[in-house]
Formats: sequence, C-alpha cells, structure tokens
Amino acid sequence: MTDVHRSEQLGIGRILPVVVLDDARHADPLGDALVKGGLAAAEVTLRTAAGLDTMRALAARGDLAVGAGTVLSAGQAEQAIAAGARFVVTPGFAPAVVRVCQQAGVPVVPGIATATEIQMALDAGLDTVKFFPAQQLGGAPMVKALAAPFRQVRFVPTGGITPAVVADYLAVPAVLAVGASWIVASELIAGERWDEITARTGAALAAAGGAA
Repeated sequence: MTDVHRSEQLGIGRILPVVVLDDARHADPLGDALVKGGLAAAEVTLRTAAGLDTMRALAARGDLAVGAGTVLSAGQAEQAIAAGARFVVTPGFAPAVVRVCQQAGVPVVPGIATATEIQMALDAGLDTVKFFPAQQLGGAPMVKALAAPFRQVRFVPTGGITPAVVADYLAVPAVLAVGASWIVASELIAGERWDEITARTGAALAAAGGAA
C-alpha cells in the first residue's frame, strides 16, 4: 500500500487543524469543539512540553485521527507513535524520522520546499509531502507548479494560510489537505472559546466542500 493511501486519514474533510497547546487540560474540550464542528483528524505539534500529553488525551478519545507535527528526531517520532500518533509530520525532510515511521508502519509526511526535496521523498518511497511554509514559498500557485512534474504526489500545504486563501489551495487537485492553524488559534484556546473553534471548523469545512 502506498504512502498516499495510508495517509488518506490526513485528508478527511481536506482540512487539518494544526494544534499547539501549552496545557494538556485543554485537550478534551478542544477535541469536543473540533468533532462538533465536523472534523475527524488533527495534527498536534511537539512545539510545547504539553505536546505528547495532548496527543495521548486526544488519541484516547477514539473519535479523532491524531497525528504528531513538528517532529524533529527519531526519538521524538518514537515517543509520538507510543503516545498514539497515527501519522507523523515533519517541517523538513528527515531521513531518520522517515525510517522510524516506516519501520513502525506509521504514515510520515515530510516537509518540503523544493523539487529536489520532493524527489528525496519519492526515493524514500513516499508520495505525500507537506509544503512548508506555504504562503511564504509562493502559495497555491507554487503548489500547482510543483505538482505539474510530480503527478503522483499529494501535498499538504501548511504555514501562513488564512481563511482568505484556503479555497485557492483546495482548488489544486494535488492538495490532499490544508494545514489550518487559524481554526485553533492560540488566543481562542487561551480564552477557552470552544464555540468559536467549532464555528471556524464548520466554516473551513464548508470552504473545502465548495472547492472540492
């Protein structure tokens, strides 16, 4: 089974919220808000000390496919998989992380910024990549340009994407899902504005449906 097919869980709804939590106690109400809004997958980054505990809490719910983001080392990959990560996302191409995930049978989505890095991913047996940082690297037109010679590759653009441009990315057939940090913005979590997160989730999914 190819990486594309094993990574389909990232593309559920074509919107992938990128979660950064400082306090794992927020995990369950956040999970409730995302599920209520219609999402079934989320990426939890390891940018904070609460990352692994947040992942465990969300994975234990059973109603979200939880992945690990900002995975920088083989050790972090192992910890994330043990915490329940069903997929792993890296900011760049990390061969050691790729090997750990492949050995564990867990889909891995490496970050890429160039055609050379896409070819590295293909050489490693992968065909789903994260385009990061998406807006800073040229946005949806750049994804479309990179997709032209790599027709078997699926892209998960992440970084700097806002509601104003999400439809542009989703209109590119090669885009599997869009990383959506605005749905779970830090100020919403800090203020425990769960209803607003649910509303943003619903709006993002509506935009995805309209672009499909």
